[in-house]
Amino acid sequence: MRTGLLAFLLLALAVPVALADSVLRSGDPVELRISGVPADEQAQVNNIYTVDANGMLNMPYINKVRAEGLTPSQLGSAIEGSYKSARIFTNPTITIVMQPQSRFVNVGGAVRAPNRVPYTEDMTLLTAINAAGGFNDFADQKRVRLLRGSEATVVDVRRIRKEPGLDPKLQPGDKIEVPQSFF
Repeated sequence: MRTGLLAFLLLALAVPVALADSVLRSGDPVELRISGVPADEQAQVNNIYTVDANGMLNMPYINKVRAEGLTPSQLGSAIEGSYKSARIFTNPTITIVMQPQSRFVNVGGAVRAPNRVPYTEDMTLLTAINAAGGFNDFADQKRVRLLRGSEATVVDVRRIRKEPGLDPKLQPGDKIEVPQSFF
């Protein structure tokens, strides 16, 4: 019991750190906090924003700022620079916090604990399956499906075990389906 609690606590602490280094993408919600400006201005800017389909955030007073492809700290610096160059604020400090619920990989089917697994930048197909408890006794490891957007790829995990370089890197929102074997 203690080992499980310790593992949960370590994972809970690691997720915010992993999110701080994550690169933003279209559809990601981010919480923005500004300081170093008058309180009434803070109320105008502090909010949760979503990266639009063009990779931009629509900000008060400065309009669009490129967010896609940046880390939260890079985005914060870009927004600070935009406010300064537009002479809106002289010394703003921007803090960006990614919303953790937006970064998951779903693992289902013939695994021991079908689940939404918190995404990490180094996550691969095998690490996600292992995070869901690994394959159950009836899993068909030759026909694991990786679903990304509207594309589906069938993966032979036995081959990945022989050649680990073939283990595909995952992206947030990916779905893994492990079919049952029919002996």
